[in-house]
Amino acid sequence: MENATELQLAITGQENKEDLCTATELTIRPIIPGKLRDLRWWIRIALYTFLVLAGQSSGTLLGRLYFAKGGKSVWLATVQSLIGFPVLIPLYCFLPSAKDQANDNYQTNRPSVVKLALIYLALGLLIAGECVLYSIGLQNLPVSTYSLICASQLAFNAIFAYFLNAQKFTPYILNSLVLLTISSTLLVFQHNSSGSKDEPKQNYAIGFLCTVGASAGFSLVLSLTQFVFERVLRTQSFAAVLDVIIYESFVASCATIVGLFGSGDWRTLGMEMEGFKTGKVSYIMTLIWIAVSWAIFSIGSFGLIVHISSLFSNVISTFGLPLIPVLAVIFFHEKMDGIIWVAMVLAIWGFVSYTYQQYLDENEQKNRNHHNGDATKASAVEA
Repeated sequence: MENATELQLAITGQENKEDLCTATELTIRPIIPGKLRDLRWWIRIALYTFLVLAGQSSGTLLGRLYFAKGGKSVWLATVQSLIGFPVLIPLYCFLPSAKDQANDNYQTNRPSVVKLALIYLALGLLIAGECVLYSIGLQNLPVSTYSLICASQLAFNAIFAYFLNAQKFTPYILNSLVLLTISSTLLVFQHNSSGSKDEPKQNYAIGFLCTVGASAGFSLVLSLTQFVFERVLRTQSFAAVLDVIIYESFVASCATIVGLFGSGDWRTLGMEMEGFKTGKVSYIMTLIWIAVSWAIFSIGSFGLIVHISSLFSNVISTFGLPLIPVLAVIFFHEKMDGIIWVAMVLAIWGFVSYTYQQYLDENEQKNRNHHNGDATKASAVEA
């Protein structure tokens, strides 16, 4: 109320042109709320980034803990990483007002139910498949090796975005592709690390290939999702993003639950809990916190997608991957030899190169929008 009064006084002063100082206040005061909004926006982005990094790191470490202490069911580990999506459902209470929704293309020109169902089904099944591959990789690889291989998803993302999202290959993108490819290739020769020397080479190879495949699948899903927002839904509004995440997660969860029962793994879960090295309570809590961790990740990822883009969410997710080997040294006492360190440095370098290109693209887009806005104002004045 106080701000409204001050603004009205300033407007009156300008209209009457009685006081130049009052007119100057008119030009200054409206800027302050904008700055506050920018500060709040950055605080939200920082919070969502923290949730993504914390959820991903804890979910990955707990997933490895499950296998390290006697867990054997890939399907159960996959289910636990997906079933946390219902925590997003209460966000429907924060949907924009009916007046705002009337101006939303997603609400006014929503695709047919059949088309949306097919999209959610396809994306959900792809997510289920890549999550199963991720679980197999985590079962057979040291967590440090696993996380660094996952960083290759940025390279795959650049390739799929080129074909599906019209992203150009710039020198920085190509540099990122080369560095991340070399980083992942180095890990092929890293079987003699402390975390993998007791495991058969065949298991290591399976884990490596499945993790690379999962990274490619994740990037494909991301590019397809962006394609759906741009070409089918033609919006990336709050409601559209929420619907896509929840429905595709629901399909993926159902698919993995069917896999759990279809594979017969559910019959051995009682024996698995009995044989868990740290006890039954620890077994149950590990599974619960795996679900909670990935639910936290989903909330952070949703926030970044809504406020910025799905590509930026993927960049932040990839940024957290080199942090996991450090945590693996602390919690799993894994030793990081020279190859791991070189692979980590190359992965970080590739990430920085990729992120810098996104920074340049964002600045170019802002300048273009600013130029278009100035041109529109000029046209309005001439009219």
